[in-house]
Amino acid sequence: MTPTESPSSSLVIATRESRLALWQAEHVQALLQARGHRVHLLGMTTQGDQILDRSLSKVGGKGLFVKELEVALEQGRAQIAVHSLKDVPMDLPEGFALACVLEREDPRDAFVSPRYANLDELPAGAVLGTSSLRRQVLLQALRPDLRITPLRGNLDTRLRKLDEGQYDAIVLAAAGLKRLGLGARLRSTFAPEAMLPAAGQGALGIEVRSDRADLIAALAPLAHTPTWLAVSAERAVSRALGGSCSMPLAAHARWTEGRLQLDAAWGDPEGRTPLVRASACAAVQSHAEAEVLGTQVAASLRARGAVGGVAGFDVAGLPGNAA
Repeated sequence: MTPTESPSSSLVIATRESRLALWQAEHVQALLQARGHRVHLLGMTTQGDQILDRSLSKVGGKGLFVKELEVALEQGRAQIAVHSLKDVPMDLPEGFALACVLEREDPRDAFVSPRYANLDELPAGAVLGTSSLRRQVLLQALRPDLRITPLRGNLDTRLRKLDEGQYDAIVLAAAGLKRLGLGARLRSTFAPEAMLPAAGQGALGIEVRSDRADLIAALAPLAHTPTWLAVSAERAVSRALGGSCSMPLAAHARWTEGRLQLDAAWGDPEGRTPLVRASACAAVQSHAEAEVLGTQVAASLRARGAVGGVAGFDVAGLPGNAA
């Protein structure tokens, strides 16, 4: 399809082949088909799916989950890519654009365990698996007596490792469990105040080539403006601090009485400094205003001791460094 062709002729969605990624792509496919588009899926295995023995921070970061999909867009083999927004780098490569963000699912983190109902029930020394430095530093602040260990793989792989007894409990995104009908595995959810979510957690983003104005217009009806503005603020915090999967950073925005409340937290994986938190609230009506709010919160984090970028850490040797 060339940039001048109608998007209604046929659309191909590039997607990872994990069960959750396919659910996300099929969800967007159904929304577009309901609007009269013919839509097919192009399943792909990304480098992020293939490399399971090293931390993502050492092999390219979460961008490894989207690069192959972007190549498919660039080559014209697909017209759109559906991503879990927390896996999307803060700055897209030149020639690509985030066409829309869908309404967010539950953004909270979930506690999953066959034996324990919640984090408080875990005995001292219990093994807790987590997929990110963000979760590690927040969990360390809540329960410094636990053994927090790396957990990589797709959702089904992580649950299998738990069921095999490799962990006493694991922490996952609640949205993924709910989308796959696995809500029964969710023993409890963390209040955002205790376990602040990652930027974009629970939201789906649709990426296209930036020269496809026709596609951007066709996808506009799928956008959920409140979610998009909230994640714009969250991603602005991460962008200002050089956020990546090797950045122990959380950012979560929520609407309250017509204003956007943005909370963020940064932690030192080695526990050398206390958890740093910052927040701000503002009337937000545009992406520019949302990004200003995010930049202000990032500046507050820096002023309180947060370290931007990854230069301050050698994450390879840290526990829980899988993103």
